[in-house]
Amino acid sequence: MIYICGMKQNTKLKYNPSDITSIFEYSKGLINHTLRDFAPSDYEMRKGKGGLGEMVEEIYFGYDKNSNSDADFSIAGVELKCTPLKKSKKNQLLIKERLVCGMIDYIEEAGKDFEHSHFYEKCRIMLLLFYLHIAKINSLDLEFLYSVLWKLPEKDLLIIRNDYEIIHKKILEGKAHTISEGDTMYLSACRKGSKGSDVKKQYNSDILAPTRAFSLKMAYMRTILEFVEKSGKKALTNFELPKIQGIVSIEELKHNSFDEIITNRFAPYLGKKGQQLIELLKLKISPKSKSKFFYIANAIARNGSESNVNLSEEFRKSGLMMKTIRVQSSGKINEAMSFENIDYQEVYDNSEWTESRLYEIFTSRFLFVVFKEEGKESGEYILDKAFFWTMPPEDLRFAQLFWDNIRNNVINNTIEPKYFWKASLRQNFHVRLKGRNADDLADNPNGGKCKKYCYWFNNDYITKIVKEH
Repeated sequence: MIYICGMKQNTKLKYNPSDITSIFEYSKGLINHTLRDFAPSDYEMRKGKGGLGEMVEEIYFGYDKNSNSDADFSIAGVELKCTPLKKSKKNQLLIKERLVCGMIDYIEEAGKDFEHSHFYEKCRIMLLLFYLHIAKINSLDLEFLYSVLWKLPEKDLLIIRNDYEIIHKKILEGKAHTISEGDTMYLSACRKGSKGSDVKKQYNSDILAPTRAFSLKMAYMRTILEFVEKSGKKALTNFELPKIQGIVSIEELKHNSFDEIITNRFAPYLGKKGQQLIELLKLKISPKSKSKFFYIANAIARNGSESNVNLSEEFRKSGLMMKTIRVQSSGKINEAMSFENIDYQEVYDNSEWTESRLYEIFTSRFLFVVFKEEGKESGEYILDKAFFWTMPPEDLRFAQLFWDNIRNNVINNTIEPKYFWKASLRQNFHVRLKGRNADDLADNPNGGKCKKYCYWFNNDYITKIVKEH
């Protein structure tokens, strides 16, 4: 019989709470089950977003949450996290939300470094229990689908350390109110509270800052789900996961941040013409190719490799996107910038801006690579600059109005150009058709089909971004 401080009195455990392997093996018993299968008939359900995790600890693992404030399995150094999945119309499992790893106390966090942070101490090794979210169902009846023992890889920890230091620097400077999820790669400080509007005192400033929590981004969680689905297993660990070849190495990250590594790669090529770059990089592309500027930027960012940088490990885990921009000799940018098609069902189902797909896209980081026309007569473009960018908070507030317009029209079944924001309104963003042809239609959550529309940045908004950098 095994007992542990913090467990309910006289609780007989069926696992060893000091042994990671024992905890993981025992967790497998939850797969394809609900807590109802293990709960006493008179069990009083816990409410709130963290309620499910607390019930798993109490009902299944015999852990009295009220009596211990340490990591869930502190002796073994494992943190328990329950994270929801949702099903798409096509019956695919999708990540529902980012993984929240602990609230940020700005005053307390100011006095810590990464190794003593709440995140590092509790989340280096996590037992991730994925369950299927179904709206308005009793939490005791939610089914658990996967158990994943996830140890943050060395490379990920180096990137996360830099993420933490970016957030921590703003806290120390009394600028917690300026923190954005787009500041960082894998670890973010996400908005919390009622519709993301709650505020609290911060360090070194009288300005109240939005309530935030450390979290792993949805893009990062998607890569974990992909890891699980590719394995074909219901329970697995990444402890023996082979190292994935990304676009930067562990050795590089020990000396420079990800941003520094990438921008340093562009530095030797700045000021060179397109054709020069094609020859220097030994690219097998036509000088007349419409995608030649992306191929050039891609080869530089990937240190010579031609595989798509947007599909690299680091870009996929962070949600980072590389976009190329062409600037005319006059300084004008003629082309607007397109993003993905609007998922009408996602917009229809989601009433929270900060939980929407558009919020995730617009709070992601971008690598903008700018080519500038040398002169109208030559028709040549030179590599002008490459920089990382995230949408400023004031623009993000305006983006919410853009999303509100889209959502209202989807709900009201007025999915037509005349109801959406147009580029001519010069409001930074607009909606435009993106289907291949007239027969390329999307599912309408109101029933039937409708034309495909896409999120766009206005060309004048892109011009503003480039000029500011």
